[in-house]
Amino acid sequence: MRAMSEFDLHCHSSISDGTLPPAEVVRRAAANGVRLLALTDHDDVAGIAEARASAAEVGITLVAGVEISVSWRGHQVHIVGLGLDPENAELVSQLKAMRDGRFGRAQRMAEELARLGIPGALEGAARYAGGSIIGRTHFARFLVEQGIARDVKSVFDHYLGTGKPGYVPHEWASLSDTVGWIRGAGGIAVIAHPFRYKLSSNERSNLYKEFKALGGEGIEVAYGSANEQERRDAASAARRHGFLASCGSDFHGPGESMIDLGNVPPMPEDLTPVWAKLAVAAN
Repeated sequence: MRAMSEFDLHCHSSISDGTLPPAEVVRRAAANGVRLLALTDHDDVAGIAEARASAAEVGITLVAGVEISVSWRGHQVHIVGLGLDPENAELVSQLKAMRDGRFGRAQRMAEELARLGIPGALEGAARYAGGSIIGRTHFARFLVEQGIARDVKSVFDHYLGTGKPGYVPHEWASLSDTVGWIRGAGGIAVIAHPFRYKLSSNERSNLYKEFKALGGEGIEVAYGSANEQERRDAASAARRHGFLASCGSDFHGPGESMIDLGNVPPMPEDLTPVWAKLAVAAN
């Protein structure tokens, strides 16, 4: 098994729904022993420049990344782009369109919460967003503040998760467009946390096949929410489909994430790690 603490290729800053600014995320990762870090904010690359400057100061390598929400056959899945050009015009334009759509969804979500007797949610979530696009996590933090739930996970379990009373469906980018934007920006497309989605085994297999056919190259094998069986199954999928193997904490903030930066479980030695290609592709 390969020790993974030096590599963390999935984390978030306050540019999207993390709690720490990009520079602080980098410093925390370095303090935890990470040598190769990817900042992968949701639908936004605005934090890359700050993160890169901080990485140079602390002596680690920063990979430019992003996490993009995708609508696929009635499900929402996430695709991480790694080693991309954060100034690529097409990528920047499409991500802006994604963020604009997120604000409209936030307004509808606040309306649903108001119907549940929770007023002021849009303003409360906006305060937690701090000028970035409002997402479900920002609403969740507001609900915790109001004493409606004990923690962010409980909010998702009872109010904001798929099918819950405060959830608002949204049509995200297509899988083909997303992989195309990432590849067009020189990046590697990776399926994020593959066992977080409520897919049947047949649906998951079809996702892998379609993703591979579109030019997708990687899959997260070791990540914050994965249990041992899920890591084994993801590793098997990597072998079967010829995917590069990735890993990441999916860190959002101290006390809020399942694992800290760099505290990523090991993955099998026989898999080809995505950083073998990032040695060339990293920015």
